[in-house]
Amino acid sequence: MEKSEIQISKGLYEYMLSVSLREHDALRELREVTAKDSSAIMQIPPEQGQFMALLVKILNAKKTLEIGTYTGYSTLSVALAMPDNSNTITCDINSEWTNIGKKYWKQAGVENKIDLRIGPALDTLDGLINDGHENTFDFSFIDADKINYDGYYEKSLKLLCPGGLMAIDNVFLFGSVVDPELLDEDLKIRISDTDILAMRTLNEKIKKDERIDLTMLPVADGLTLVRKK
Repeated sequence: MEKSEIQISKGLYEYMLSVSLREHDALRELREVTAKDSSAIMQIPPEQGQFMALLVKILNAKKTLEIGTYTGYSTLSVALAMPDNSNTITCDINSEWTNIGKKYWKQAGVENKIDLRIGPALDTLDGLINDGHENTFDFSFIDADKINYDGYYEKSLKLLCPGGLMAIDNVFLFGSVVDPELLDEDLKIRISDTDILAMRTLNEKIKKDERIDLTMLPVADGLTLVRKK
């Protein structure tokens, strides 16, 4: 068997978490609450949150950006990893979902680090660019509507400082970038042909983009890391 053929079984996944996951109580509680939501499939898994937190610590990031908050698990993961004199701007259009996370941000004592912006993220990003924030963010995370991923990518790249890191979620789209028939019936309702095309197009674009360094990892639903040169 080649290493590339190793599949993560349920048992192996549970073993991985048992020997590596260090999850703050507020994160665990938020994850468990979110699991009851009908859209919980949008929630990143705990090992991804911990991985992103480690990246933020390695970068010593003090200014971060998130596009797509949902209930705020990834927001909280990153905020907990950042020093007290730091700031993370997180963007979403759904205040009902983000309100769920606020309780746990406060419980963890990091609400002062989090700047939630409700509204179309492209408008928020344009506002940041126009206000002089280009080349100032250490880290950004994209996990929102796939149709606008290219716009989020380009604007995030402008906002990142040289050497800054971008993490792009769902680059596999549950396998549909290779074969749309891999989607179950519930996912076929959520993921359109337009989403699949947008994700494929961006994946191919990023590979050829000379402005960045990259790697794509089989973390959760696929995670691409992009370093701005």
